[in-house]
Amino acid sequence: MPDLVIRMKKKTDGNAALSCTRADGSTTWQRQEGRLGVFFPLHDLTHHAVESTLGFKRAFYGLVAEGWDLSSFAEPGTKDRLPEEAGIAELIVGFLDVERATGVASTADDFNWKIDTYLDAHGLPPTSFRMNAEALDDIRRRRDQLFARWRAVPPGDTLELTFERRPTDTKAAASS
Repeated sequence: MPDLVIRMKKKTDGNAALSCTRADGSTTWQRQEGRLGVFFPLHDLTHHAVESTLGFKRAFYGLVAEGWDLSSFAEPGTKDRLPEEAGIAELIVGFLDVERATGVASTADDFNWKIDTYLDAHGLPPTSFRMNAEALDDIRRRRDQLFARWRAVPPGDTLELTFERRPTDTKAAASS
């Protein structure tokens, strides 16, 4: 059994729903309605691409696999208790969301500068994580494949993915 089975339902009304089943059989889920139903499936697929490619074990999907409820991520103060890896993943996913919205791609050096600048501006300790061009290309390639799979899901059907908390492609992992 994988650490996490992820199901994204594309509802017939344009909304979406995300459910995650852990290896122990427990489940967490949330509805994604209106604009959130358009934004969050792509955001969540980007998380999958980032975390799988970089081998992150304690970012969004890893924490869900550990037992975090999906609603926990929206609670006040959650940012303060996230592991460093989860914070870095969220920054990278956010930068990729901006790229998707603007059509302007950044380099690995740009990502590193943005991460360092964000941490400094928020009084957070620096990170040893460094994005490299190969990992960024692999993330984008994997994300594009996931987006294509999502677009191919007919309304009313579900995209199913698995997530393992171990690196799937160690040659592509950025240094940390």
